[in-house]
Amino acid sequence: MTERRVARVMTIAGSDSGGGAGIQADLKTFGAMGVFGTCAITTITAQNTLGVTDVLETPIPLIQAQIDAIVSDIGTDAVKTGMLSSTEIIEAVAERLDFHNLKVAVIDPVMVASMGAPLLREDAVDAMRDVLTRRATVLTPNTREARILTGMEVNTVEDARAAAKMLVEEFGAQNVVVKGGHIEGPATDILYDGSDFTTFTTERIETTNTHGTGCTLGSAIAAGLAKGLDVPTSIQQAKDYVTAAMRASYSVGQGHGPLNHFHELWAE
Repeated sequence: MTERRVARVMTIAGSDSGGGAGIQADLKTFGAMGVFGTCAITTITAQNTLGVTDVLETPIPLIQAQIDAIVSDIGTDAVKTGMLSSTEIIEAVAERLDFHNLKVAVIDPVMVASMGAPLLREDAVDAMRDVLTRRATVLTPNTREARILTGMEVNTVEDARAAAKMLVEEFGAQNVVVKGGHIEGPATDILYDGSDFTTFTTERIETTNTHGTGCTLGSAIAAGLAKGLDVPTSIQQAKDYVTAAMRASYSVGQGHGPLNHFHELWAE
């Protein structure tokens, strides 16, 4: 029997007790995309489909210890970050990325939950922009996050292009994909790689089951990179996966339900 090598992806993010976003969405995505997922939990949230009711940050030494434990034994081909709620957590994660020479990183600059709860302290925005952005192989802000990071309004596809370009040229990300879920029209994401723009467009799925969409997209991109795909191919694969998972979504709870991460395995 030939031993099969499986790509490994670590999510460094918060836990969603409702199972729709955060590390729960990340790990589901990793499994569905055919990579082995590990996690370092940065925060524990009490949340459901209606919103976030409480947050507890993981102590910094324990966040670092989780990362060290994973790298020292299992190894990591790519990293995806999610909720890093404070300057101290951002700086600690950046230090561990450098210490372990983890160069392939998808940075999702999580700032506000889909139901509106703040997930990043106001005084940590500068750290997200100045410390973590320049470590991103791919930075994946939505329009609201792109506006906070750049200070410019991001309401149209042209705005998204300008924001992506600024985040690469002024703040050091290798690639930036501005997610267009809040821009009118088809679901259009804009990638800027430092020289060229690439547009990824799919139909807009009319559903309220969108909880965890950003987490899922970033995790799917990281899975593609871990398997050796290039950035545009990883993004296209991820966007196709999210669209299919959203189309096959189901209602859980009374608010914004989750995507169907295992839509290819579940019977109709």
